[in-house]
Amino acid sequence: MHIYRKTASTGLGMYFSRLRAFRPNARLYLLHVIIAGAALGVFRLLFNFYVLSLGYDEALLGSLITTNNFSALIFALPVGYLADLLGRKRSLLISGIGVALSIAGMVLFPSTGMFYAMNVLSGVAQSLGGVTMAPFLMENSGTEERTYLFSFASGLQTGSAFLGNWIGGYLPTWIATSRMVSETSSIAYAGALLVIAMVALLGLLPLFFLKMLHLRREDKSVFAPVNYARQHPVLLGKLVGPMLITAIGAGLIMPFMNVFFRQVHHQPDPVIGSLFAWGSLAMGVGLMLAPALADRYGKIQVVVVTQALSIPFLVMLGFAPWFWMAAVAYYIRLALMNMSNPVYQTYVMEHVEPGARATVASLVSMAWSFGWAFSPSVSGWLQVNYGFGPPYIGTIVLYTIAVFLYWKFFWNRQVEPGSLPAPATGD
Repeated sequence: MHIYRKTASTGLGMYFSRLRAFRPNARLYLLHVIIAGAALGVFRLLFNFYVLSLGYDEALLGSLITTNNFSALIFALPVGYLADLLGRKRSLLISGIGVALSIAGMVLFPSTGMFYAMNVLSGVAQSLGGVTMAPFLMENSGTEERTYLFSFASGLQTGSAFLGNWIGGYLPTWIATSRMVSETSSIAYAGALLVIAMVALLGLLPLFFLKMLHLRREDKSVFAPVNYARQHPVLLGKLVGPMLITAIGAGLIMPFMNVFFRQVHHQPDPVIGSLFAWGSLAMGVGLMLAPALADRYGKIQVVVVTQALSIPFLVMLGFAPWFWMAAVAYYIRLALMNMSNPVYQTYVMEHVEPGARATVASLVSMAWSFGWAFSPSVSGWLQVNYGFGPPYIGTIVLYTIAVFLYWKFFWNRQVEPGSLPAPATGD
């Protein structure tokens, strides 16, 4: 027992020493992530309900998700180059402003055309933020605390969504009471989303205090993505391929989880909001544990084992006859499947040269967006005609294939890391 306590104490001390090593830029970014994560948690919970409350169906929801992610896909490489030209700070700010404006636009001018236009804007803005984040975290961390920073950035975002989802479950009711309308009316949902757009803008304040270095001219070459892909096709295929397959599977079911719990298990908004809130907390806890596990067992080992363990719970989630069983499976699957994402992001960034990181981040973003660009439309059609069974089966099969590829490509195989960058300093 004494040895166990000593080991635990040493582990906790090392864990907190990694957190204390976070640099000022990293701390400011994490503060932004907390506010933005809460806002986006509410948005993801309520937007589907908002569209349905206007009289549209799940097929349109699938098409909007496809539009969002297809926009992110086709603009991923251009915005990767743009992010290098603008710098990390401006890119993050423009991304956040674009997302907030897209939410406000869909609320203030609700129509099919505006939904599509604002999802294009949101897709481009999210793509810009996505390709900027990983290089920014790499440039503002050292080798020892890097995995912890990536995991905390994801963990705090999902953890703050705990509060966002909880509030989001009740926010339409509060607004409906003040406006004397139904809590499931479009007016209630629109008011809630408008509040969220303002909170998203508030979350940009910490970013104004970032101090960033300027990139060298040679790192801004418009041909850098093409050159890097031509020089390293096999490595890029292995690093990005399993993520693409996972994204295709995720796009079949994950954007529709709120609809699933309402239609299959007949749960009201407050219950779904609370479920999403606790799910975000469970995922946040998993993300916080991930870097310590990666230090002890290895990054790829954590990716393979946690994602493989999540698959039985995905089966339970999709086909459980009772709501309580589906809810438990939802929590466990969410924590296991997602805790490895920042660990793998770190692994990818460490295995490419510093000058190519924005390029590879663009390609990773393209892979994820490609999967989500098409499968939600397929899923929406399947749901309208056959229910949720076929989308769940597709997700299960694709996740299994992706886990096998992670194991085959990287387990017990050496991939030479790129040289790591010198620590970034403010100007």
